[in-house]
Amino acid sequence: MVAALLAAPLAPIVAGLALVTGDRSVRSVSRHTAYIVSLLATLVSLVASVLIAKDRPVLNRQWVPEIGMRLHLAVDGISVPLLLMTAAIGVLVVLHARHEQPAGGTPATFFGCLLLVIGGGIATFLVQDAISFFLAFEVVLVPMWVLIGRFGDRRDARERAHAAYTFVLYTVLGSTLMLIGILAMTFAAGTSDLAGIAAHPLPASGQTAVALILLIGLGIKVPMWPLHSWLPRAHTVAPTAGSMLLAAVLLKMGTYGVVRLVLAPLPEGVHRLAPYIGTLAVIGIIWGGLVCLVERSLKRLIAWSSVAHMGFVLLGMMSGTTIGLQAALYANIAHGVISALLFAVVGGLKHRWGDDDLDTVRRSLRDVSPRLSLVLVIGFAASMGLPGLAGFWGEVLAIFGAWNAGGDLPDGWFHVLAAGASVGAVLAAGYALRVLWVVWQGSAQGGLPPAPEPAGDARGNEWIVTAVLGAATVALGVIPIVLLHATSDAVTHLMAVAGR
Repeated sequence: MVAALLAAPLAPIVAGLALVTGDRSVRSVSRHTAYIVSLLATLVSLVASVLIAKDRPVLNRQWVPEIGMRLHLAVDGISVPLLLMTAAIGVLVVLHARHEQPAGGTPATFFGCLLLVIGGGIATFLVQDAISFFLAFEVVLVPMWVLIGRFGDRRDARERAHAAYTFVLYTVLGSTLMLIGILAMTFAAGTSDLAGIAAHPLPASGQTAVALILLIGLGIKVPMWPLHSWLPRAHTVAPTAGSMLLAAVLLKMGTYGVVRLVLAPLPEGVHRLAPYIGTLAVIGIIWGGLVCLVERSLKRLIAWSSVAHMGFVLLGMMSGTTIGLQAALYANIAHGVISALLFAVVGGLKHRWGDDDLDTVRRSLRDVSPRLSLVLVIGFAASMGLPGLAGFWGEVLAIFGAWNAGGDLPDGWFHVLAAGASVGAVLAAGYALRVLWVVWQGSAQGGLPPAPEPAGDARGNEWIVTAVLGAATVALGVIPIVLLHATSDAVTHLMAVAGR
């Protein structure tokens, strides 16, 4: 089963490189060939990921002994759900991209970049070495930049270029800070292995500075308010497949980095910074909700909602409680599934409408596209935290964890943060209901003529992708114990290591 550890990330990475380089040959790779290669690579990766989750193999070999760097691949209860979600959504993204016409580039390069993002994400969740984590993280950034800048919305070239360069500048800054923090811990511990770093933490006096550097660097990638401004721009112009991966994979890599690089090896530093990071998280929750109440672009609205939802993840992590960390991990997975569903639906609507302006008067979606209207309702109902759907448990448990934050944290402050997060949950219900009223119910009221729009409902791959994601959203909400049980032992061990 050790071969599965290599096959899971390498199948999409190798196939992606082959498509990108093959596209530069005299005879370009056809769209059909690129699709088949991509689908096979992601299926191999998914099968390998399932085997890894089942058998838990470990690969641990010396790699660069001069700096204590090892080729260490393994999984635990924290990384397994993320690994499986990334591999599964990788297959769905390729299926959905089958009928997405990339503008500004060739199909082989488009599919190749998708595969590189998927492979890099899987590698990030497998490596147990801090420097390897950094390298795997960086593999993802260049192909995502290409997806945004080259294959993004062609209607506004200036905005597309701005979004692409904003994405690069922010993420490179985050990577630089992340590398500084990783090197500081590596030199102090004498190894870059994550277990070794956690076993030989920095002195308490130095933990706060390193934790702050890492939290700023990873906070850009989460993203955390006020380091979030690159995300709405990137989502607005990215192709549908790119938005699905950005929300479901890249943001999760940032929060996973907080768990592995900050919470476990720097407990004293996190403890000192927790009230401040928790405060920024709650500001992001409320800020994102308020923007969503007035946002006109449906795709940008979902991007802003991601800022709010990731605030719940950070709040749970900063609570310093076992239930808070479990809530954060649950909300991480829930947001990945819900956001992928919403971007798939909105991408289809934007293709049919020609834009995603909520102020445009249109007919009721339930009359025009019953299938799309169904999954849209599921997605936004889950986004508002409706009980019985995936979004509910992460938000409620994160608030519960913040309310029960103890120790020598400022007395009562996390109670205030829990109350603020609850206000954000109310705002989420407000903007979700607003979207459903305008889109599902239809805004062609009072005798106003609706804008012309092509008829057509979700069919083929589009319906398969949205139906699977919709079913997963319901399943996570109905039987949350499966995911909570999967992370329980690993969270308990991490909290014990951190001395919480």
